[in-house]
Amino acid sequence: MALNILDAPSPNFDQRRAPPDMLVLHYTGMKTGHEAVARLRDPEAKVSAHYVVNEDGSILRLVAEERRAWHAGRGAWQGETDCNAASIGIEIVNPGHEFGYCDFPDVQIGAVIDLIADIRGRWTIPDARIIGHSDLAPDRKQDPGELFPWKRLAGAGHGLWFDPAPERIAALGAPLSPGDEGLGVIVLRSGLHRLGYGLKPGGAYDEETQATVVAFQRHWRPSTIDGVADGETRARLVGLLQLASAESVTGVL
Repeated sequence: MALNILDAPSPNFDQRRAPPDMLVLHYTGMKTGHEAVARLRDPEAKVSAHYVVNEDGSILRLVAEERRAWHAGRGAWQGETDCNAASIGIEIVNPGHEFGYCDFPDVQIGAVIDLIADIRGRWTIPDARIIGHSDLAPDRKQDPGELFPWKRLAGAGHGLWFDPAPERIAALGAPLSPGDEGLGVIVLRSGLHRLGYGLKPGGAYDEETQATVVAFQRHWRPSTIDGVADGETRARLVGLLQLASAESVTGVL
């Protein structure tokens, strides 16, 4: 579809220190898109995003891509702790978990896909750095959530996705759960860290580990979000690490 972009400038931005190499997807999490846009343009709110994608597929540009919008807040991905400085932020109109979370309309997702393709035509953004707000801040964010069609996005060429074979799932054995310790937990935490999460390697299956597993499941295993690292969750993680590694070898990362 043709991009339908209207300018609705926000004063909430500052200067970048380097070109963006990350995309962060959000939902607006407010009752209406109008309320969300008003807040993103309110100088008192001190929040913004580069784009807002409405339910009908129309797109508002609030901040120029060359500028640092204020959408990510505290968090980290692949060692980057100033995610605002490194990323372009896209807000997708949806009431979110607080106000009646619902499916994203097809026309809206089509516009998101086209917008991401357009953005990636200007900047070098690896698939492994197309993430949700909950990925960089698992302890405080849920968006864009488990209803966002990450698999469809990856099928269109944007982001990582991996569907493991049943035998690969079975080979990983019993689930890992909060309170567990040992080699399996160390490997799990290391894998999540290598993919990009701020979770440090080593340690037990603590609250931080559980929150990170929940964030991972929202993005890459949305059928069950329980914070338990079962065989499917871990098989998906292993597959994604292989995809990210292959992307790195080709020189994209």
